[in-house]
Amino acid sequence: MLRRASPTRRCQAQSAFVLAFTDPDVAQDDIDLAEQLLTGLDLRATALTVKIAALVRDAGTDRGVPGRADVLRAEIRASGLLAPEAMLELAVVFHHTVVNHANAATATIARLHRLTSSGNYAYYADIAHRMASTENDIPSAARWIDDEATVHHCWRSLTTTRRSRLHRR
Repeated sequence: MLRRASPTRRCQAQSAFVLAFTDPDVAQDDIDLAEQLLTGLDLRATALTVKIAALVRDAGTDRGVPGRADVLRAEIRASGLLAPEAMLELAVVFHHTVVNHANAATATIARLHRLTSSGNYAYYADIAHRMASTENDIPSAARWIDDEATVHHCWRSLTTTRRSRLHRR
């Protein structure tokens, strides 16, 4: 019997995902807590979010991220869930952008566009373009509250901050 994710479990997984981008050192505690909350439950989408958060946490620091993403991509496709697949591709774009692999980031963004061509989760493709600082020739269904420059700076700063952080180590 499948049980739905409680708001606490879903929120914890989302918190881990967000913190993995902004503060990877703190994200580990949230990832651990989310995994603990999921123990013994079959909550595929929430569990996949936690695994994706771990990839984001390791973006730029683990050369194995693309291989880990391939394994996770297969698991996600077997589940038939779209949202985690779009989240995964965003995480992969983030990794490729942090390590300055422009061609790999561009290929991943193209995959993300194919995934979101229906309009669902289109904002992930927009975010990916902004992280990688690439042009988006495909009209987006996403509408942002802030102006273009502010939105671009917000998402791009995640990659530049991570890159700077890695060079200080």
